Amino acid sequence: MLTSVRLFLAIFSICCLCYPVSAQENEAPSPTGTVSIPQDLTPEQVDDLVARMSDDQVRAILLERLDAVAEQNQAEEAEREDPITEIGEIWAAMVASWTDVAVTVPNLFTAQTQAVGNFIGTFGANGVFVLLGLVLSVLVAGLIAEKLFGLLTRNWRNRPEPADENDLWGAVSYLFNRFCREIAGLVVFYVVIRALGRGLLTPEQLTFAGPFVFYLIWIPRLGAAASRFILAPSKPHFRLVNIDDHWAKYLYRNLVGLLILIGFTLFILRFNALNGITGEDTRIGFWLNAAIHIYIGVIAWTAREGLSQMMLGTDPDRTKFDEEVARYYPYFAIGVSAAFWFLVEFLAAQRDPAKIALLVQGAHFITMFWLLIAPALDTLIRGLVRHLQPPMQGEGRVAERAYKSTKRSYIRIGRVLAGIVIILMIARAWDFDLEEIAGGREEAGGRLIQFFIIIAVGYILNELVSLWINRRLAKEQTEAEQSPDAEAGEGGGSGGSRLATVLPLLRVTAQVAIAVIFVLLALGALGINITPLLAGAGVLGLAIGFGAQKLVADIVGGIFFLVDDAFRVGEYVDVGGTTGTVEKISIRSMQLRHHRGPVHTIPYGEIQKLTNYSRDWVIMKLKFTVPFDTDPNKVKKIFKKIGAEMMADEAFKDGFLQPFKSQGVFDFDDVGMIIRGKFMAKPGKQFTLRKEIFNRVKAAFNENGIDFARREVRVAIPGLDDADHLSEEQKAAIGAAAGEAVNQQVEQQAQKPGSTHGAPK
Repeated sequence: MLTSVRLFLAIFSICCLCYPVSAQENEAPSPTGTVSIPQDLTPEQVDDLVARMSDDQVRAILLERLDAVAEQNQAEEAEREDPITEIGEIWAAMVASWTDVAVTVPNLFTAQTQAVGNFIGTFGANGVFVLLGLVLSVLVAGLIAEKLFGLLTRNWRNRPEPADENDLWGAVSYLFNRFCREIAGLVVFYVVIRALGRGLLTPEQLTFAGPFVFYLIWIPRLGAAASRFILAPSKPHFRLVNIDDHWAKYLYRNLVGLLILIGFTLFILRFNALNGITGEDTRIGFWLNAAIHIYIGVIAWTAREGLSQMMLGTDPDRTKFDEEVARYYPYFAIGVSAAFWFLVEFLAAQRDPAKIALLVQGAHFITMFWLLIAPALDTLIRGLVRHLQPPMQGEGRVAERAYKSTKRSYIRIGRVLAGIVIILMIARAWDFDLEEIAGGREEAGGRLIQFFIIIAVGYILNELVSLWINRRLAKEQTEAEQSPDAEAGEGGGSGGSRLATVLPLLRVTAQVAIAVIFVLLALGALGINITPLLAGAGVLGLAIGFGAQKLVADIVGGIFFLVDDAFRVGEYVDVGGTTGTVEKISIRSMQLRHHRGPVHTIPYGEIQKLTNYSRDWVIMKLKFTVPFDTDPNKVKKIFKKIGAEMMADEAFKDGFLQPFKSQGVFDFDDVGMIIRGKFMAKPGKQFTLRKEIFNRVKAAFNENGIDFARREVRVAIPGLDDADHLSEEQKAAIGAAAGEAVNQQVEQQAQKPGSTHGAPK
């Protein structure tokens, strides 16, 4: 036991030499059992010290040393985790980098001259001229091959321009055809120079010639072709973006110039590295990078009007968000440029070879490109949706609202997909393997990526569900547009389909279910234990069930009403004396709008009886009062003729289920005979048909000499045989008495049951 402890203490004592301690040499053990260890012990002294120590003293020294090491590690870790300290260190590194830039300004030209000298020394003066001549010859051969390809495909190239300037697909087809021709020519150019270059140049020569051709010729030409496709500076009537000629030409020229500057920057950095000049020797990368970002800022500031025009687009249904994005896009571009200049300086100050290699490869330029093009992609998505979306189904506010909602769903889905593409391209530029990071569930980055993936999938699924339901709902509601009777303020109109009634509730239910499921999945991906949340939700559900029994009764009642198909949106119903058209349903109540305007909200649990006036068919019974001497058979023939004529009329026949016909003499009163007619109609058509029947009956009675019975009041005055001898006072008194009698009869008639017909008013 003692031997093993002494061996361990010997090893530990050697490790302790790195830590300063206060000690005195050759000091004997103290009464407390602790020993002071001198510094700079030799192996012999360690053996002698261990031999004179007890086990308790060894344990005490071991604990003391371990505590000291733990405290020092904690202090260092706290210092590393302190954000203020980290920011200070980063700032100090950047200041040191900028100081180094200022110090190396005198070396800028000398180091670059040295790079050129090393290049000449590698190949010799004659070798350099030979290399330049070979590169020039290869480029000329590539251009000749490109021109020959154009001549051979001139029939393809001479495709006629579309005659109609408003033909979008014609313009897109023409520009895309031209773009494909340019790309095909560039491919021929690249293949020829690559083949000739490999045949004429040595591998060492290709090391210098390859970056020159790629960065200074291939990338600018490819960017110019893409810019011509989008901006069409010489074809304003085929331009795909909303921008005037001046700004289109300005942006085209400067975008090509920017690509040339970026290519020159990357080539110079590669050229210097190949010739033994590092970034530490000449900070030319700092100046070239600053020039690029300043150039971007100048372009964005100068062309801010044109950029805002381009981002705004021509969509008449653009939102306030779209307008704000278009307005602030130039300033966003300036901010992105400034932020990435700062990022490049930060990475350069770290002096990490891996990060420097990414900068040399242009990772920051690729990232900046995708961030700057993101709003332009949004404008492109809005334009494509506008032209690819099916036309609006039907007319009216319902169809228009559904059309706009569908368009916004398409746009939001496109934005999510575009955002995913941008993230993948940026991750690829910085050599981030998102799949590998997402697979590492223990890493914070992997959990965060999984969280955003789940949220994105849930969002897209929610938009797809809303898209399908909105399109189907628009179709159902458009087919049940307001009838002329409903527009005129009459009740009893036909309702929508059963699907149109259920779809709004289905949409809300699906959206809530998707939100709950994917939020829980996303929280689980972050490492949060969702079991307590589920348990809490269950307890909350029980509490709501016991504490809100009336609410539960309303919900359950509504479910059974919908299962029984008792009513649909748009139908005219009577709920316990409250009448109106079903305008809206929710999970616990329904809203009835009376044809005079008021809206009644009725919980399902309070509905004891529901009368539906709009289901399947409606019978209308009409009463006509004629004098006693009228022939009922003649009236019957007139009604039959009117019914046959209306059944043959294209404007009215679709509303009938049974034609208008007479029911004979229904009753007698003190005025005349009451003859009744009836017809069966589709819900929502009965009032229009009734109006037309009234008009035709009146016209037919006039043609056949039949008058409607008029109410008369006869006043008998005893002892008076001639009314001409009445005085004016007597006539006025008789008129007042007759008027009062008429009013009493009207009131009595109105109080009789069944005095109103059709749907309740």
